[in-house]
Amino acid sequence: MKYEIKGKVIKGDGYGKTIGFPTINLDRIDFLSLKDKPEFGVYAGTARFLDKAGLPTGALAKAGIVIGPLDKKGLPKIEAHLIGYRGKAYGVKAVLEINKYLRPFKKFKNEKELIEQIKKDILLITRG
Repeated sequence: MKYEIKGKVIKGDGYGKTIGFPTINLDRIDFLSLKDKPEFGVYAGTARFLDKAGLPTGALAKAGIVIGPLDKKGLPKIEAHLIGYRGKAYGVKAVLEINKYLRPFKKFKNEKELIEQIKKDILLITRG
């Protein structure tokens, strides 16, 4: 099943950037209103930024999308690593299209294991 999540790009904790995989983080207003939500996990998909009228701007980017875990407010995090994108997008609206479930969300024993798994996930995403 495909899902589409729209939201304003908000500031995250910056952890993805520190390990070499920067992400955009979305507010959860649209996500919370979805009747059918994707389960927590890692997905292959696409991302695109929207203008003030809600129309797509720029190119469609392949993305690794993570839903979960819950943050301190009890809401699921929604973030995406846009492959090849290195800009800043705070305050801009974006739409994430979830196309394929890759794996469940999980905690890793250490940062090295996490980085290795992200690299594997990105290979799956870029190969289609």
